[in-house]
Amino acid sequence: QVQLVESGGGLVQAGGSLRLSCAASGHIASINGMGWYRQAPGKERELVATITTGGATNYDDSVKGRFTISRVNAKNTVYLQMNSLKHEDTAVYYCNANALVVDRGWYRSLEAWGQGTTVTVSS
Repeated sequence: QVQLVESGGGLVQAGGSLRLSCAASGHIASINGMGWYRQAPGKERELVATITTGGATNYDDSVKGRFTISRVNAKNTVYLQMNSLKHEDTAVYYCNANALVVDRGWYRSLEAWGQGTTVTVSS
């Protein structure tokens, strides 16, 4: 299995910055795509940003130019630098990873989610 542990959430004023981190652990052979999603109160979970093993990134239009996703493959870790935060960025942020794991001698693919970290932006 794969465990994803997020950190870095908190309370910040509008215009401020936060950096989220997510570390993956377990019987991991490799991790392909990693990403961040968020879910605001009363809304569905939505994509924030993704990054491939090679570093190709994709962002939701609402965060382009303000958020930056990055990863350190050797550490199975992904980051989300959030600048110029807005009140509407308030949400629980979830880390996601598509991993290849070793399970009783066999390789299999699975998708893992973190437990979520709360970001609150005061206006």
